[in-house]
Amino acid sequence: MDERHTFTDFVQIIETLRGENGCPWDREQTHQSLRPCMTEEAAELLASIRIYEKSGNAENMKEELGDILLQAVMHSVIAREEGLFTIDDVIEEAAQKMIRRHPHVFGTVSADDSEQALQNWEAIKKEEKAGKSWIPSPLREIPEELPALARACKVMKKADKLYGPAEGETAATLWQRMEETLASLRAAQENCRQEEMRKRYADMLWLLSELAYRERLAPEQILADKIAEKVELLEPETE
Repeated sequence: MDERHTFTDFVQIIETLRGENGCPWDREQTHQSLRPCMTEEAAELLASIRIYEKSGNAENMKEELGDILLQAVMHSVIAREEGLFTIDDVIEEAAQKMIRRHPHVFGTVSADDSEQALQNWEAIKKEEKAGKSWIPSPLREIPEELPALARACKVMKKADKLYGPAEGETAATLWQRMEETLASLRAAQENCRQEEMRKRYADMLWLLSELAYRERLAPEQILADKIAEKVELLEPETE
């Protein structure tokens, strides 16, 4: 049987790659330069889950999880070099968070169902974030790096929770605004007003996201599924 590597071995491999006699590319990387890599690896992990659900083969998922782990360790090694924190600090922080946010498992608080467990999680999370200097405001806390459709729904959800729904907003008024915006978009297109089209298109996307949020739909996933459907129509898989 081939020798199996431990987590400690893996961290040491990354440290070697970053070391004086390591890989030139790895040594050049920074937190900033690695941002596109994490975005790509996260997308590839999601794709591997889809592949597993479709094929029953988990080989690709295992590989992509390794790539996500690589990103976490690489950032932690860079942070250690900068005197910020180590991978052990990251693990300790994550472990403490899981214990702290599951008082119904590790404490004395009760949770009869997943909804109650989620409420406990959100309440504790809110307490943890109070006074954090890097959080400018509740809505701005939602990462700009999220895909836009997903971020729109998260902004709406948090805004409703913090400030309540807009006064007088109903399903009927939402549909009315969508119809008016669609008419404005069509008029702008017919008159070749590109800037106006851009604005009305943005309004329409926001309203569609609002509809998705109100109906508890996931617009990002819905669009991804539709793209996959169109690709399949254009390029059917062959046996």
